[in-house]
Amino acid sequence: MKTMRTLRLPLFLATILLPTLAHAHVGVGSTSGFLPGIAHPFSGLDHLCAMMAVGLWAAQRGGRALWIVPLSFISLMICGAALGIAGVTIPFVEQGIVASVLLLGVLIAAAVRLPVAASALLVGLFALWHGHAHGTEMPLAASGMAYAAGFVVATAMLHAAGIGLGIAMQRLASSTWVRAAGGAIACCGLYMLVA
Repeated sequence: MKTMRTLRLPLFLATILLPTLAHAHVGVGSTSGFLPGIAHPFSGLDHLCAMMAVGLWAAQRGGRALWIVPLSFISLMICGAALGIAGVTIPFVEQGIVASVLLLGVLIAAAVRLPVAASALLVGLFALWHGHAHGTEMPLAASGMAYAAGFVVATAMLHAAGIGLGIAMQRLASSTWVRAAGGAIACCGLYMLVA
């Protein structure tokens, strides 16, 4: 418990200072080519938080959720990107991206254990919004497809990092650390909601 108290100030400061990096949208930087595609999920706090949160939540749930939840996100993110490329409109994309950060953070902080199918459906809904945002900005040329491949690879990497971090925190420390990480993610989502 003393460790949690010593982390409060750094977590508070990170919550205050880091959200200035958040971009609940694309259109920042290049959207052509594999390397910009890989770089994009690392370029905004909203992407980092959402992708890591999917992995953390899957690790917190354990079992089949370790692969079903991230796979659901990646699959439906690709579908959302395809809809964006095709010009199909999805309502509330910006709000959905912010909601994904806030709600995933709250679910982790509260240690909510939904059935695996419900967890996969929820992250899949969030993934549609994330993918659609990417798809609407991608060029139709081959460089756009390379960009898509890059952001899919980066998303999988961030999910894997979240899973690894979640498992390590639960084994080496306690589930309280995972919940604290969820709380920090929720704070970032709350900031994006009001900013």
